[in-house]
Amino acid sequence: MLTAFLLYLRMFFEPMQEISQFFNTFQSASSALEKLSGVLAERPGVPEPRSPVPLPHVRGEVRFDHVTFGYLPERPVVSHLDLTIAEGETVALVGTTGAGKTTIAKLMARFYDPTSGAVRLDGVDLRDIADTDLRRAVVMVTQENFMFSGSVADNIAFGRPSASRAEIEYAARAVGAHDFITSLPEGYDTDVAKRGERLSAGQRQLVAFARAFLADPAVLILDEATSSLDIPSERLVQQGLQTILADRTAVIIAHRLSTVEIADRVLVLEDGQVVEQGSPVELVGRTGGRYAILHGAWEESLASGSAS
Repeated sequence: MLTAFLLYLRMFFEPMQEISQFFNTFQSASSALEKLSGVLAERPGVPEPRSPVPLPHVRGEVRFDHVTFGYLPERPVVSHLDLTIAEGETVALVGTTGAGKTTIAKLMARFYDPTSGAVRLDGVDLRDIADTDLRRAVVMVTQENFMFSGSVADNIAFGRPSASRAEIEYAARAVGAHDFITSLPEGYDTDVAKRGERLSAGQRQLVAFARAFLADPAVLILDEATSSLDIPSERLVQQGLQTILADRTAVIIAHRLSTVEIADRVLVLEDGQVVEQGSPVELVGRTGGRYAILHGAWEESLASGSAS
C-alpha cells in the first residue's frame, strides 16, 4: 500500500510540475513576442523606395552631391560635402577622432540618409535603390563583426550562402585565414560557439574579411577593420587586401597608416570637410601638411611602442 501510495503521489505531482515549467516558458515566450512585435512595428528611418531603380550591373562609382548630415539637427557632422570616388579607386579617409570618417562610411552604406543633398551609386540616389541590391553592392567591414553559432565555413558563407566549399576555402586563402583555420580542431567545420567565443579578436576579423571577399561587392568599406589585429596578422591581411581591393571601389578608414599606404588617394578630413588630398607618397612629402603631421605622430607612436 505504501508503494502504491508513493507511485500515485508521483503520478499526481509530475504533471503539476510540468504545468508550472510550461507556464514559466509560456511567460518568457509571451514577453519575447511582445518585444519582437515592438521591433517589427518600428518604422525604419531609411525606408525602402516605392519604385526602386534596378541595378543589374554595378560599376562602383560613388558620389556625394552637396551632402549635409548630423545626428543632431543643430550639429552637422558633414556639411555641404562634394566628393567623387571613381570606379575601382581605393580611397583612404584619415583625420582626428570626430572628423566625420565613419559618418561618411555609414552614409555610403545607407545606414542613414543625408539631411540634404544625395549620395549616389553609379549616378542613382541610394534612396532609390532596393535594400537587397544595395546590400549586395556595398559591404562594410567594421572593427566588431558578429559571428554566428556554427562552423567557421558557415560564418564565411554568410557573405554568399550559395558558395561552394572550394569557394569558401579560396576566400579564406585570399585573406590569409586558411592557415589558422586548418590548425583548429576540426578545421573549417570547427564550431566557433556563441558570438565566436572560440576565436580570438584577430581571427574573427580574418573570418569577416573572408566573408566580405566571398560576397564580392562592387564597393567595399573597411572601417578600422585591422585595428584588432596584431602586427603579424595585420601583415597577412595587408597581403590579402591587395587581392580583396582589386577591381572594386574601396574606402579605407584607419588610424594605422600602414593600411592607408595601399590607397590610390588619401582624403584628410576635418569637421566633415576634405582639407587635403593626394597619394600617400605625395602627402607625406608635403612639409607641414596635415597628413605629414599625422604620419609623423604615427611613426613616433610606433617607435615609443617598440622601445617600451
